[in-house]
Amino acid sequence: MNTSSAAESASFAGYRFPPEVMLLAVRWYLRYELSYRDVEELLAEQGIEVDHVTIYRWVQRFTPILIDAARPCRHAVGNRWFVDETYVKVAGKWRYVYRAVDQHSQVIDVYVSKRRNTTAARRFFDTVFGALFDPWARWGSTTADLLLRLSR
Repeated sequence: MNTSSAAESASFAGYRFPPEVMLLAVRWYLRYELSYRDVEELLAEQGIEVDHVTIYRWVQRFTPILIDAARPCRHAVGNRWFVDETYVKVAGKWRYVYRAVDQHSQVIDVYVSKRRNTTAARRFFDTVFGALFDPWARWGSTTADLLLRLSR
């Protein structure tokens, strides 16, 4: 038994229901956007009597485990990116949202700015490139030169 499976089995210790039932309930809740009472009803149809409050507690407890388990399934960032910007209202104030996605429609980064100008765009690209790789080492240029090359 490896360390991760030992840690996962330890997180299910002390519960009355088997881990498969708890994970099934949490997956149904998260995947199909059901209410806790809907999940309770589906489990009752399977012959498993669980209160909706118990399902709520399972969701609070086991959602981080499912998120961590799903994370390795994400694609590596692709070599083709699409960047868009839009103007949206956030908390009652208008803001510009810059977003980069790759060819797999996986979001690479999102940046929210008060202004739509070169400084905001550079800050967004610095954040994106800084998180993925060092652009100066790869192209041997400054951020401004890099942006000029990408815009051609």
